[in-house]
Amino acid sequence: MSLLAAVAAGAAAGALGGVLTPVVVRRLPEPEPSPSVPEDEGPKELYADVAAHAHLAPLAALGGALGGVAVALGTGWTWSLVVWLPALLVAPALTWVDWRTRLLPSLLVLPATAAAVVLGLVGWGVSGSYDDLVRAAIALVMARSVFWALWWIRSAGMGFGDVRLSALLGFALGHQGWGELLVGLYTGFLVFGLPGLALALWRRDRTLLKAAFPFGPAMLVGAALGAWFGGPLAAGLAGG
Repeated sequence: MSLLAAVAAGAAAGALGGVLTPVVVRRLPEPEPSPSVPEDEGPKELYADVAAHAHLAPLAALGGALGGVAVALGTGWTWSLVVWLPALLVAPALTWVDWRTRLLPSLLVLPATAAAVVLGLVGWGVSGSYDDLVRAAIALVMARSVFWALWWIRSAGMGFGDVRLSALLGFALGHQGWGELLVGLYTGFLVFGLPGLALALWRRDRTLLKAAFPFGPAMLVGAALGAWFGGPLAAGLAGG
């Protein structure tokens, strides 16, 4: 029964984030033009146009609900699900915005990260145990450091918005456990490579392997999958 309640809560949070996506995206302030954006990519699509997709709300709600279910199946009815809630609420908007503009607005990522940390602190106060909070804090620093290093060496597809997002996902995954953290982050890289590989195989064109895809959606999908089965998978691999 508690698992059903967790799944319902996760699905509701993700679906709510999806329903609110058009409103949230429409109200985002337009960023200043970046000199680092290649000229062949053209001007950034306006957020008002990004939010104007006819079926955005129901599609984002469906995607958000699926992500929430995946996370809840991994966390169960625990405080880790509560820590995940800010990420679930902003995930649909971040996925859509990054897919259309290759940007992850800090106006969404940073408050969600702060909210997750506050909820982690509240969980410490409620349970009296600080193990999950300490692990989550270490995971945040580890994830952000790794992604910052990849951004610094100009890793393909990596933007600084991905570095910020890694902190949010690292904290949420780390609150669950080390297995969820490692599998969740690594799976994001696997998901990121699939579109280029699929296109290259379909069109028999190796140059498509170097095609530029946004990394944020892959990070979010990978994190949800890691939250779902990262712990059992890591435990199975360690035991095998």
